[in-house]
Amino acid sequence: MSIGPWQIIIVAVLLLILFGGRGKISSVMGDVAKGIKSFKSNMKEDEEPAEKIEKTEQAKAESVVAGTAKDEATQS
Repeated sequence: MSIGPWQIIIVAVLLLILFGGRGKISSVMGDVAKGIKSFKSNMKEDEEPAEKIEKTEQAKAESVVAGTAKDEATQS
């Protein structure tokens, strides 16, 4: 088994990608980090409205329960 031209081309392309320029790897990793931060911030934004909705629904339920208890007390 010998190394063929396609294997040499693939290795050369990989080497160019990894080492072919200043800071290629660090810039790629920086882009990945920015993407992760953006994803996390968007996930937090999605959770906040859900929490607000739950709180308002809970407040409505409590007011309904308090209102029915008040109505029962005035009728008795």
